[in-house]
Amino acid sequence: MTDTRHVKLKPGDTIGILGGGQLGRMLAMAAARLGLRCQVFSPDPDSPAFDVVLNATCAEYADVEALELFAHDVDVITYEFENVPAAAALVLDARRPVLPNRKILETTQDRLAEKDFVTKLGIGTAAYADVTSVSSLREAIARIGLPAVLKTRRFGYDGKGQAIIREGDDIAQVWTSLATKSAILEAFVPYEREISVIAARAATGEVECFDVTENEHRDHILKISRAPAPIPDALAEEARSIASKIASALDYVGVLAVEMFVLAGGTGPKVLVNEIAPRVHNSGHWTLDGASVSQFEQHIRAIAGWPLGKPVRHGEVVTMTNLIGDEINDYEKWLSVPGATVHIYGKGAPRPGRKMGHVTEVRPPRDK
Repeated sequence: MTDTRHVKLKPGDTIGILGGGQLGRMLAMAAARLGLRCQVFSPDPDSPAFDVVLNATCAEYADVEALELFAHDVDVITYEFENVPAAAALVLDARRPVLPNRKILETTQDRLAEKDFVTKLGIGTAAYADVTSVSSLREAIARIGLPAVLKTRRFGYDGKGQAIIREGDDIAQVWTSLATKSAILEAFVPYEREISVIAARAATGEVECFDVTENEHRDHILKISRAPAPIPDALAEEARSIASKIASALDYVGVLAVEMFVLAGGTGPKVLVNEIAPRVHNSGHWTLDGASVSQFEQHIRAIAGWPLGKPVRHGEVVTMTNLIGDEINDYEKWLSVPGATVHIYGKGAPRPGRKMGHVTEVRPPRDK
């Protein structure tokens, strides 16, 4: 395993990015502004990140020769998605520093391992249970109750690989439909709102968190994010503290997102951790136009061994709206909206449920 503790890039050095989606595209654009080059590795020839870099590698993640050549051309490697194949990460890690450390993926790629990790830190989550069969699912339901959410342990995002179970549902059919041998059952959380914290951590241990963000999902896909979330200051501080604690416990280098539920209880609201995303995150896109430093620049700074920025929100409220599917065809209507900035990802023809771009709106501070 390469030594990641002493990475110190200089302008002109090259960052390798695994994954060619919009997150890789925005990482490469942030790096370019800092005088750093990027090379993107992706098996998809239509990757939007290819459009903004000089050098790209289009090959499968199982292509060891292509991985080795890619590693030879870069100084440090990062990734824009968390489901990086373990074998590919192992090949690369033997040749160049990989940040965040590939070992972190062993925790965050498995929902059960992730929940166990968070729980051992003394941080609250929804009640959960390991499920490997119909019989163990029935036992978990008897213990946790209904409604509950059954999720595959690996490879789920934007609502994929999960199902809500309610009273009267055919348990055997639900299990069969999920088509997995390893799952996790989570108690359904009657939350007041969904929030996330985007945190950046440097190799020195320094952590900087952005304002807590409130998120609204439609059809399991993030639609709108608002910063700051309309929650009490004490609760926002608790959420940032949780994200910092998780980043430090993982010995993380780079940007990660911690998604949480805000619960309303008799003793006041509290937060439970839902998921960790070991990468830049959709709910942090508002930082591109709404903060003094974006989540993408923070990630580049961290993996380059540069000092982190101190995030300062530009407006009183910053809103990010995802343009999903055919909504991208109406991009022109946003171009004349005061305070709005349009981002189009260059993904070609829109498809239902596909994130095609986003719009950031910054509301200036009110006059005192």
